[in-house]
Amino acid sequence: MCRLLYVNSINNFSISDYLVRFAEVSKTSKEYQGHGWGCAFIEDGEWKYFRNVNPIWECDFSGLRSAKRLLVHARSAFRNEGIEVENNMPFNDEKYVFIFNGELRGVKIKEEGRIGAEKIFNYIKRFDRGNTEEMLMKGTGAIIKHSKYVRAMNIIFSDRDSSYVFSCFNEDPDYFTMHISKSPDSIIVCSDKLPGTSGWYPLENNSLTELKCL
Repeated sequence: MCRLLYVNSINNFSISDYLVRFAEVSKTSKEYQGHGWGCAFIEDGEWKYFRNVNPIWECDFSGLRSAKRLLVHARSAFRNEGIEVENNMPFNDEKYVFIFNGELRGVKIKEEGRIGAEKIFNYIKRFDRGNTEEMLMKGTGAIIKHSKYVRAMNIIFSDRDSSYVFSCFNEDPDYFTMHISKSPDSIIVCSDKLPGTSGWYPLENNSLTELKCL
């Protein structure tokens, strides 16, 4: 399944530096992550987006400068279907940014969306009553309840003021465990331990973690 990266820092950092390292993680993954990629980042106080249908390790990142917050998604398309740039995450609206990694089977919810991940994004927002943490707890709980089997459901959800990572899986912990690295100046979350960064530890399964924005 897909690979996820979240970076937040007190200071501006080079977007391309993190993308180069994340591209290596995606290229060497045991599952193919080459069905396109995308990122969202805050630049000059505004969310900006970039998506590309090519494998992330074949792309030039020189046009992406610096940011204080970054979300990146490398896609492994379910059944190799729907390989179009419009299906690349992050998905977003005027309020939220969303990236997803996982596989759900026998999902009995009705929601709009081109692919399953977009349906999950839209469904979770049904529970928005002004509290992002509560929305995620209720939304993911309802999806699990109405799914026959959750192989994995890892989500990073961000708005202007807060970010959260939800992690849930029922197999292959070596592959689906999310990892976090913290320092006084930065918070990084990744599907794998990002090369060139130390202090990693696993996030608990079946957990929702607030990533306090710096």
